[in-house]
Amino acid sequence: MIAAPTTARFALAALAMLSLAACSDNDGRVVAKGICTPFAATPAAATTTAGVPALAAPASIDASGAVEDCLHRWAYSLAGARDSAEVVAGATVAACAPALSKWNQASLAAANAPGAPSMEATSLLTGEPTNALAEHRQFAETRALFFVVQARAGACKPPPPMKG
Repeated sequence: MIAAPTTARFALAALAMLSLAACSDNDGRVVAKGICTPFAATPAAATTTAGVPALAAPASIDASGAVEDCLHRWAYSLAGARDSAEVVAGATVAACAPALSKWNQASLAAANAPGAPSMEATSLLTGEPTNALAEHRQFAETRALFFVVQARAGACKPPPPMKG
């Protein structure tokens, strides 16, 4: 008779463990741990020791960083949409058009500098003729799609609100 209460307790413990395992905040899908890319700190939050706002970090000479940050933030923010990943990635690129335009303007300015090499080149990925502007667009499209899929696969949280 001693075995019966022990078996009952074991069965109750197993049932409790199974019911707890069913409770998760990932809607029953497997979430890849550590897959989410952390967001860069915003310079607006930095202050000096006297409480005076610090100067923003100098703008990167390569504007691709601003484009990637924009794509990352918008893709994670829009990843919860029910549209296909391609549609969400397209919306992400559209939201980042101003940053992409600045990157393209910087490339055009550099290409128009005296003694600058031709903008025409051969793509290292496709072997087709290309230029910096086409490659920037391709970068934005593929990076946006990657971030959308990454956010969905890892159930990544959207970025914190920008300060300032």
